[in-house]
Amino acid sequence: MTYLKLNDGTRLPKLGLGLWQVPNDVASFVVTGAIQRGYRLFDGAALYGNEAELGAGIRAADCPRDQIFLTTKIWNDRQGFDQTLSAFDESEARLGLTPDLILIHWPCPQRGLYLETWRALVRLREEGRVRSIGVSNFHADHLVRIIGETGVTPVLNQIELHPRLQQAELRAMHERLGIVTQSWTPLGGGRSFDAPPIRAIADRLGVTPAQVILRWHLQLGCSAIPRSTRPEGQAENLAALDLTLTDDDMAAIATLDAGERTGPDPMLVG
Repeated sequence: MTYLKLNDGTRLPKLGLGLWQVPNDVASFVVTGAIQRGYRLFDGAALYGNEAELGAGIRAADCPRDQIFLTTKIWNDRQGFDQTLSAFDESEARLGLTPDLILIHWPCPQRGLYLETWRALVRLREEGRVRSIGVSNFHADHLVRIIGETGVTPVLNQIELHPRLQQAELRAMHERLGIVTQSWTPLGGGRSFDAPPIRAIADRLGVTPAQVILRWHLQLGCSAIPRSTRPEGQAENLAALDLTLTDDDMAAIATLDAGERTGPDPMLVG
């Protein structure tokens, strides 16, 4: 596994496993198997409904807890200072573990509570209850506001990012501010698998389109959290760590950006 250094000094594995839509009846087994294959980053959330199984899978694996990086998120209806503190307690109880990173899942600007939610995460960090705090799906103006009001910069912003939605301006802002970009839906639902640049690179290297795209994320300096419940798929994704794309490869993939989301616009999620 390779790592990124967060702005609070913590090390974040570059490639992880996302738990979105992983069924409860297999989630624990999937997580334990992933750890045995070499995964060290697990991305969960209260919304996913499988925090208990995620925690059980980690505990069942023969791996020291300090080698695992565990993320969870505050859901939209728990925003606000006191609500967020309670939501953290509930996630910690379901996991049976203290998360390493807690995120605000969506800014929900129409609720007008993301700043108070951020203040609650700052409090949790100051009290030593969580090591790292960050956000998900935040736009530039949301980042400017929480940093300006609190003086605390998120360690990362988890955003939709794939070849058809490359978010270059937001990634550049993250780099200036020392925020890691973490990519959700990094494979874009497979919509770019047959794109000529992806197919040509995959054929030349003798790998899959998914591996090419994951390697593209890693060479951009991002962390990526693809979901895979199959042992073969998990191993395939991990193998992207061993690839190298050329500058020409990266430039060819850059031409695929079309501003197309697979998920909702963060401004519309409430």
